[in-house]
Amino acid sequence: MSSSGRKNRWGSRSITQHWLRNSLGVVALILVIIEVLLIFIVRTYYYSSARQYVTSRMNICTAAVMNASGDTTNYNAQIRSMVEGYADKDKIELMAITADGGVDVTSSGFSPPEGDDMSDYREAKKSSTGTAAQVYTLSTGEKVVAVTSVISPKGCEYEALRMLSSMKNVDNQIWIISMIITGIVAAILILVLFSGIFFMKSIVIPVRKIADITHNYAKGNFSERIEKQSEDELGELCDSINNMAEELSNTEQMKNEFISSVSHELRTPLTAIKGWTETVASMYGDVETFKKGMRVINSETERLSQMVEELLDFSRIQDNRLTLIMDTIDILAELGETVLIYQERARVLGITLNYFEPQMLPFVYGDKNRLRQVFINVVDNAIKYSDKGDTVSVEAYEEDGEICISVSDTGIGISKEDLPKIKQKFFKANHTRRGSGIGLAVADEIIQRHGGTLTIDSEENVGTTVMIVLPCIKQNDDHNENAENQSTVDVELISTDPELQSGEIDGGAAENERKDANEQ
Repeated sequence: MSSSGRKNRWGSRSITQHWLRNSLGVVALILVIIEVLLIFIVRTYYYSSARQYVTSRMNICTAAVMNASGDTTNYNAQIRSMVEGYADKDKIELMAITADGGVDVTSSGFSPPEGDDMSDYREAKKSSTGTAAQVYTLSTGEKVVAVTSVISPKGCEYEALRMLSSMKNVDNQIWIISMIITGIVAAILILVLFSGIFFMKSIVIPVRKIADITHNYAKGNFSERIEKQSEDELGELCDSINNMAEELSNTEQMKNEFISSVSHELRTPLTAIKGWTETVASMYGDVETFKKGMRVINSETERLSQMVEELLDFSRIQDNRLTLIMDTIDILAELGETVLIYQERARVLGITLNYFEPQMLPFVYGDKNRLRQVFINVVDNAIKYSDKGDTVSVEAYEEDGEICISVSDTGIGISKEDLPKIKQKFFKANHTRRGSGIGLAVADEIIQRHGGTLTIDSEENVGTTVMIVLPCIKQNDDHNENAENQSTVDVELISTDPELQSGEIDGGAAENERKDANEQ
């Protein structure tokens, strides 16, 4: 496989890469956002709880101070005693702040380092409640929550009480919870990744197999089929591609048979022309042989010309270039001339050709040469697929404003298996009879372009009936006037089937029949 193919499989343009960037990337982004929000909520909750806890402890102390009684000296001593003997000093450090903002006494016995943030003290002095809380980092690097409450009892040298509590345990708890949240997010991402990979494999691997097999189809190898592993859309795709491969294989086989058949059809008249040319060239004195040779050469040349014209018609139909020269015509004249052409041919072959001609039929608006080509094709098929002693019957009649032309024979017929396929291009059920396999395709398309239908009913070893139905001209002045003034028109070919259908029964030209009769 080429480097570009490998790049498409594994590179930026592969389905897996698209999924990783789009689906998994979006899921990961959403989960990260959720993780950040949860961690933020947890941190806010714990920090708020820590401030509330310290504030509640401070409220207890300030209440005890404010409710104290006695003179100022005993009051100040009581505050110092409460701070120095604070029961929870292993968890919370209590400080007494003098009116000048200095820390006079602490529960730990150590004065705080100079330069530490005292913003909570300043905010408490400004606050209407006299209390403020703040979380900040000390100069030692320790994060604490600080709560200051202004007391300022009359005559007291202490202005406020301050509590400090370390946030180390709170931060540790937040870190643990954050790790748990991160682990859950990671587990979800891993689960999504593995489930996505499993899902992508269930899609990508079959698609790659399909791509490899279709590459073989593109090279003309239709032997391999895609294994259907599920009943979902991929299974339907496998069925569709396998059906396509089957049709392509059949078409390829019919194409090869068509080429072989056409080659044989072309070689036969060329061999006859070459042989008689050599014979005529060496027999100047034998007038009868000379005339017979010239007749054979002329008929075989006409036969080649007709086959080439048939191939050209088929090409025109495929390319939507078939031109019909429309006019008001007498369908009986064209049908009668066709029967007349094949009477001698049928007699020589020992086949009875019956023509049930009506006295009169309505006119038809169409191309007389093309319709004659259709009649020749159908009658030629009937004789070609009949044996000595068989009967071919041609009948024409009007029914419900339409002209029906029936050509039936008691020949070899068509099997039930092959009958539905006879309108597939290049299809031939019987390879022992001459024909290229496209004559009926051209005939069917011509009839469709005339607004009619060509149907075939057949039974093997019983016979075949071809029914051609054409619309009659409506007998009114407007249509007649349009018909008389109508000149050549190009008929746009929009086949009812996406693939032009052609049949097993494939006709030769009238001149072919006269040639065969002359040879007989």
